[in-house]
Amino acid sequence: MHSDRLVTAYHGTDRATAERILDGAPFHASANEHDWLGRGIYFWESGIDRAFRWARDHGAAEPAVVGALVQLGNCYDLMDTHFTGDLANGAVAFHQQLKRTRTPPPRNRGRGKKARFLDCAVVNWWLDRLAEQGEHFHTVRRGFDEGAPIYPGMAITVESHIQIAVRNPACIVGVFRPYLFERRARGAFGSAGL
Repeated sequence: MHSDRLVTAYHGTDRATAERILDGAPFHASANEHDWLGRGIYFWESGIDRAFRWARDHGAAEPAVVGALVQLGNCYDLMDTHFTGDLANGAVAFHQQLKRTRTPPPRNRGRGKKARFLDCAVVNWWLDRLAEQGEHFHTVRRGFDEGAPIYPGMAITVESHIQIAVRNPACIVGVFRPYLFERRARGAFGSAGL
């Protein structure tokens, strides 16, 4: 399932870090126990506004966005039923391992289950098992419905997005300063968005 597909993706951060990355510094991978897609460098696919809001909502004094071209490579694409079925098998194996060691499983927590302790543990554990068998994945990709409905009774949510966790930094083939974001940061678009 190797893909040469390039996607435009956005990473939310603070302005100082964005400038360092744009000047050639590497991204730092996240390894939090609650990361939705396991270890990796997190991007929003085609989601510049979502990346900016994430940075703002997570305490960046000067929220900023870095654009990137990401080659998906060998992608564990959870938008494809092949991989969701495979991960279901992984979840069963993960829970069986916990039962053997009498270890309680982690639980997703928080409002809207935003702290994905169980999801993260299963993805990391399963992809590590696959790597031991010689199957290495460069990226993990999934769509998420997040937030409140955009209007009462609708299923579309205000924070819906596709997220990519880049496990192999070589998949980031280039970075750029998003022009539209820079205009927004200067107030050209007001507060309503791009």
